[in-house]
Amino acid sequence: PECAGTIRALGDGVRDRQVGDKVMVLARSGLWQEVVNVPASSTFPMPEGMSFEEAAALLVNYITAYMVLFDFGNLRPNQSVLIHMAAGGVGTAAIQLCKTVENVTIFGTASASKHDFLRESGVTHPIDYRTMDYAEEIRKISPKGVDIVLDPLGGSDTSKAFNLLKPMGKIIIYGAANVITGHKKSLVAMAKTWWNQFCINALQLLSQNKAVCGYHLGYMVEEVELIGGVVAKLVNLYTQGKIKPKIDSVWPFDQVGDAMRQMQEKKNVGKVILVPELPKEESKKGEN
Repeated sequence: PECAGTIRALGDGVRDRQVGDKVMVLARSGLWQEVVNVPASSTFPMPEGMSFEEAAALLVNYITAYMVLFDFGNLRPNQSVLIHMAAGGVGTAAIQLCKTVENVTIFGTASASKHDFLRESGVTHPIDYRTMDYAEEIRKISPKGVDIVLDPLGGSDTSKAFNLLKPMGKIIIYGAANVITGHKKSLVAMAKTWWNQFCINALQLLSQNKAVCGYHLGYMVEEVELIGGVVAKLVNLYTQGKIKPKIDSVWPFDQVGDAMRQMQEKKNVGKVILVPELPKEESKKGEN
């Protein structure tokens, strides 16, 4: 859904772009190619000093993290946030954005091997979801719970997260990784996760004083003005040095299988990038 490159040609009537402009692109699909054809409104000028790899890693993760944290989450100083999959693309973006607000406490779930990275990134309390109950760990540190939960998991984790919210707290659901990931995931396991999907009605929300939000960038790519405003804010933060996309690794198109495996096996810390081909210097290193 995202890529970066140089404009080769313009369609009739395009006045605000020029051939040779370096741009970031947001689209629903079809970007794993050397040349793509997209509406001009789906392109955003790259800021000075940004690499194509960074540009390809910015839009989806940072737009999602920004809108979830600030537009839905209304993050303010002295609040606390739970970020699941904290070492992933949206997770690392969310951590950086949390650091732009004063005195935010960040709880981040990830496997233990990624905790040093998370601490260096600004996570206050990394939690190994594989060996401990993250809800219990959070309660030990913050008995009242947290103000905001970013939930890409779905299933029973959404219920746990909702129960962790303080009064006036917000959970923003932006994925269902529990349903769709895992190379050994069986249909029975998927059905069980779906059955355990969190469900609440409006009257129950009244007594809880909590908010449940749903976010999916894919259904908003047509909202040009809305998305454009967020991208402008992100570019401003980038030029100020407050955010910087974390690149895990860069793979040529002919190694796309290895790139996907890197993510499926949860080895990546940050974004996995595809390029048509690696520069000659890097290719030589790989051969050696």
